[in-house]
Amino acid sequence: MDGYDENRRRFLTKLGLTLGVTLTGNDILQGSNATAAHPLVITAEQEAFMLNYERWMDDFIEVIKIKKNEPDNLENNKKIVALSDEAKLFQHQLTEYMLDDNFARYYMVATERMTLSI
Repeated sequence: MDGYDENRRRFLTKLGLTLGVTLTGNDILQGSNATAAHPLVITAEQEAFMLNYERWMDDFIEVIKIKKNEPDNLENNKKIVALSDEAKLFQHQLTEYMLDDNFARYYMVATERMTLSI
């Protein structure tokens, strides 16, 4: 089993508990090298999902940055709760899409930005 498969299995196992940052293997962390070796072609439906998910990631990154500097910011904490609730809505569809190797690799590359930001 290569690092990608092991990380994907670990991610899918944890997916039932939380939707958020995932650990990625060295192939994914190499970014463009990983994508050059494996073209990341996803369906139009998956692409629409990822556009919405990436918008969510942008919002989540911002509230986490604020949380680091202002842990007692009540309004920001409310936004974190709302975004966490919104993430639950992604869970079923994300689990289904993660069965597609191309989508899973695309997702890992996309979430690398969030991982590095927070």
